Amino acid sequence: MRWDNLSAPPDEEVPGRAAPATPPLPLALPGAVARTFDTPGFAGMTFYEVQAKSIINRVPGASRMPFEWTINPYRGCSHACVYCMAGDTPILMADGRTRPISELEPGDRIYGTERRGAYRRYVITTVLDKWSTVKRAYRITLEDGTRLVASGDHRFLSDRGWKYVTGAMNGAGQRPYLTTNNRLIGTGRFATPPKPSADYRRGYLCGRVRGDAHLGAHSYAYGTVHQFRLALVDGEALDRTQRFLTDAGVETKSFSFAPASATRRAVTAIRTSKRRDIEAITELIRWPDAPGDDWRLGFLAGIFDAEGSCSRGILRISNGDDRILEETGAALNHFGFTWVLEDPGLPNRVRQIRLTGGLTARLRFFHLTDPAITRKRSIEGAALKCQAALRVVSIEDLGLELPLWDITTGTGDFIANGVVSHNCFARNTHTYLDLDAGADFDRKVIVKVNAGELVRRELAAPRWRGAHVAMGTNVDCYQRAEGRYRLMPPIIEALRDFANPFSILTKGTLILRDLPLLRQAAEVTRVGLSYSVGFVDEALWRAVEPGTPSPRRRLDAVRQLTNAGFEVGVLMAPILPGLSDDDESIEATVSAIAAAGATSVTPLALHLRPGAREWYAHWLAREFPHLVPRYRQLYRAGAYAPQAYQRELTARVRIASRRHGLHRGEQGDNRRSPEPPPPPAEQLTLL
Repeated sequence: MRWDNLSAPPDEEVPGRAAPATPPLPLALPGAVARTFDTPGFAGMTFYEVQAKSIINRVPGASRMPFEWTINPYRGCSHACVYCMAGDTPILMADGRTRPISELEPGDRIYGTERRGAYRRYVITTVLDKWSTVKRAYRITLEDGTRLVASGDHRFLSDRGWKYVTGAMNGAGQRPYLTTNNRLIGTGRFATPPKPSADYRRGYLCGRVRGDAHLGAHSYAYGTVHQFRLALVDGEALDRTQRFLTDAGVETKSFSFAPASATRRAVTAIRTSKRRDIEAITELIRWPDAPGDDWRLGFLAGIFDAEGSCSRGILRISNGDDRILEETGAALNHFGFTWVLEDPGLPNRVRQIRLTGGLTARLRFFHLTDPAITRKRSIEGAALKCQAALRVVSIEDLGLELPLWDITTGTGDFIANGVVSHNCFARNTHTYLDLDAGADFDRKVIVKVNAGELVRRELAAPRWRGAHVAMGTNVDCYQRAEGRYRLMPPIIEALRDFANPFSILTKGTLILRDLPLLRQAAEVTRVGLSYSVGFVDEALWRAVEPGTPSPRRRLDAVRQLTNAGFEVGVLMAPILPGLSDDDESIEATVSAIAAAGATSVTPLALHLRPGAREWYAHWLAREFPHLVPRYRQLYRAGAYAPQAYQRELTARVRIASRRHGLHRGEQGDNRRSPEPPPPPAEQLTLL
């Protein structure tokens, strides 16, 4: 079919004609229509038109949002902000590492479970098949923050046996199903693996070489001999050590140290006898004055490969050197592990650090530090015991039929982000649409083409009580795709006709197209309008929000809405530490917001949700590497900046607001200053 040309500026609408239909989603939505456009502003983007099952969605009770209902006509966003992604769901592989479920293939060896005696135990199994299915999707949130998305027919292992996600106590749908009285079985969500940074490599070499290598210079009558030698039976650790040394400019040679025998495995070694190499290695393994997180993680991995063991459920690191034990204990403390020091009274003074906390702590250690030797990471035969905080907090109907991954394994189950899953799981990416966590969020947008008729139907339902509805709280409802699909006019018309209060938060200037409808709605109900303007620096805008209208154009839209009789609040978000939180930036932004006629300004610091933080961190390391240490410090405790930082930021914005005559208005209609709704998830969440 042919689509008409549109006249709006290229950063707001989708001009041009439809290009030939693109290939379907990797896991095709049934009945979906895939579209691409030949306009340069949408090069590489695909729009998937779907018939949604519902549109007015309840916000989970555990959410921080101050509203209960929301409408999101789009999933994914063409704004392409660098801080609005989610992460892959990790699956526990047989080598002890994790891999996103989307990357699993038949033949892969992973962990499953089987009952042996009184306990169900972890066993290695094989992925036999992999395919996709499309069903109504539900999101299960656990006490420790783990989120799982599956169909209602999916089963998880709970403390009361296998439970379906949904079910009924009687009738045709009768079956055991999850409730908030259940706890899932497992260890809890997996830790994020370390980054292979230079500090991590130095830390690993320090632990590996100090723990197990021969390094030194020996004087003889004929001169001084310099020597480095590391001999191991485990090729994985030897290969990693040799590779890390090569990266640092130290070349070593491999040789057979001892052949295999009836009682001993073959030993291979690496060595160098060049003085400059010995000096370089000595410098590489020097104790740092102020070790960073990456160094500590590398050191723990290296010393575990050198002197660690894990058998019968006990992880130990043994050594007789006081400094090595001290640094090991300090690193464990730094990452929140608990441990005890055991001294068996040996003549060589070898003592053992024993990690406590059970399997949950051991897996966290392995995933957080990533030792090279996989045989030491095995948990095969370990019993599943419900010790982690995995109580079901909420089960939310997402209101869509979504693509979900299915795999078949030899045991009929697998371990998905720390819980036992029964052969059906959806990767928690792209707002649960099974798309890539990075570029796909920007390039593959799901369009609920029947949103308008669904809103009208659900507002007319007897059970609907006319509650306030917030829009733009997940992805921007006035992103550029709205120029083509025009989903918002029928939504606003329905809300107007039912006199249902609503609010809109946006970065898009396309909202001005619907100004007549907004004015009509404001005559019969409360309409709150808010804009998101985190900063006014044009260079920073191009770097972090390349697909959005410029701050200048957004503030011009605020002025036009104000002139039309609306009192518009501005959400000053996200404020980026080190980039837009200085006094000069705050002063310039607040001054521009006040000049645009806004009635209030609400500052919010950047929020780094798990998954989004990795995406943002990658961008930050590339564009502003000098800020990486500051972000590590600010967000080391979780997704939010420290309360002290947030309070100080709010105070500075408040002082600037008073200078410019801004005050926070009370929630109301177009005759009162509306309370700004919270920022869209994509605005405040970083990977």
